[in-house]
Amino acid sequence: MKRLVLLAALAAAATLPAHAQQFPNRPITMIVPFAPGGIADITGRPLAVAMSRVLGQPVVVENKAGAGGAIGHAFVAKAKPDGYTIMTALSSIVVIPEADKVNGRPATYQMSDFTPIALLSADPTILLVPANAPWRSLKELIDDARSRPGKISYASSGVYGTIHTCFEMLAQAANVKFLHVPYKGGGPAMAALLAGETDLGAQSPGVANPHLKSGKIRTLGSWAGSRTAALPDVPTMKEQGFDVEFYIWAGVFTPAGLPPDVRDRITGAVRQAAQDPEFVKALANVNTPVNYKEGREFDAFLETDTRRLAEVVRRMGKTE
Repeated sequence: MKRLVLLAALAAAATLPAHAQQFPNRPITMIVPFAPGGIADITGRPLAVAMSRVLGQPVVVENKAGAGGAIGHAFVAKAKPDGYTIMTALSSIVVIPEADKVNGRPATYQMSDFTPIALLSADPTILLVPANAPWRSLKELIDDARSRPGKISYASSGVYGTIHTCFEMLAQAANVKFLHVPYKGGGPAMAALLAGETDLGAQSPGVANPHLKSGKIRTLGSWAGSRTAALPDVPTMKEQGFDVEFYIWAGVFTPAGLPPDVRDRITGAVRQAAQDPEFVKALANVNTPVNYKEGREFDAFLETDTRRLAEVVRRMGKTE
């Protein structure tokens, strides 16, 4: 009987496509479309380590920063759909196509160029100011911004990137104008705020937490729908009179057109990696809980967020 079972298993294996039997047989590249130090990077790196253990091949992180993530997104959109190029991207991935439309330029990529694999986390952004900033509340900041249009600056991860988008949501709701200063990622934007190059910043709690603890910066509010466990004393924008909500979410994508069995292998590896104690601990260390979604659940999440952010981009209009 055991011999018959073995023969049946061998026969079944022989009928599998060659790529299913072999994948992965060499290292996989994980593109992070931002500079080191931002939420995409601090999520992608421990995920890559955990996936390497699951797949038995190295998953190597490569940062391709610039244009609010668009450079890395476009690279993955054009990559061969063989499973050897994957990406940990942020919510800006759904913003760039609408921004291209608004600006009347050729599409950098379309969301149909990707296969969504899974959502990993969804952190609310928090508004940050240096410890010595004159504003002690969001109301004071907004009142000052109204009296000095375009004079109060903020550092972002790039044009139409996550930080740019959330600040413009607030500016639209408050009817004020801030001065946008784009950088090549969340890490450089955080460094700019700490160095005093800009007046304001916005980050996930995970990126901001060490600097909040050190007393170098303060927070005036959160873009969350409700107060977060990591920062229970920080009021939301909605509590302070501004109906805005925004999350810097991180998810895994691959080029469109993956063979179904390779897609399933990658999805399974991401699912296992997201449950890996070391990955969970890495995110917990930066106050980012795992918020895993895949399949139809992730597709529905993307559809809802795309509609909401597209409206913000249309109201932002053309940005040079």
